Amino acid sequence: MFRLPWWLGGILMAGLLLMTFSIFGANRPIGASTYVPYLAGELFNLDPQKYTYLQHIKNPGAWEGVMLLGALFGGFITSVFLTKSFRISLIPTAWKKYKNNSVASRLIWSFVAGFFMIIGARMAGGCTSGHFMSGMTQLAVSSMVFGGVVLVSLLITGKIFYKVKDKS
Repeated sequence: MFRLPWWLGGILMAGLLLMTFSIFGANRPIGASTYVPYLAGELFNLDPQKYTYLQHIKNPGAWEGVMLLGALFGGFITSVFLTKSFRISLIPTAWKKYKNNSVASRLIWSFVAGFFMIIGARMAGGCTSGHFMSGMTQLAVSSMVFGGVVLVSLLITGKIFYKVKDKS
């Protein structure tokens, strides 16, 4: 399996952040959730006077969409060629092992989890990528609080999801 050392990942992430924050890049933090309403506004020709959030994000640029597509294609290329772990599955192995084999159950819980994630992103004033990659590198208090809440939520969710059945 192909792996980069952790420190190289840190250096590459620092370079990405420096480029993003610089005047040669986007001159603003990394984030992904802003692109969804931006794209909706562009596709459906929404009036920024009626949808005031669009005024707030009037200049997000198209680079967020490129970043999201790059992440999708980069993950695909990595899983096919580098790790050779690509497979198509509606139900991940861990879901089958710890929950059930129901596609409907998986889709319903994925929707519920996604709904909570988007509500949390709006309440936190940004998406997870924005808080973790940009906010924490700037030592923003809101991002540190967000990171702590996410960590506690992950621990609780993991404890519930990976409940090991008593062997006695």
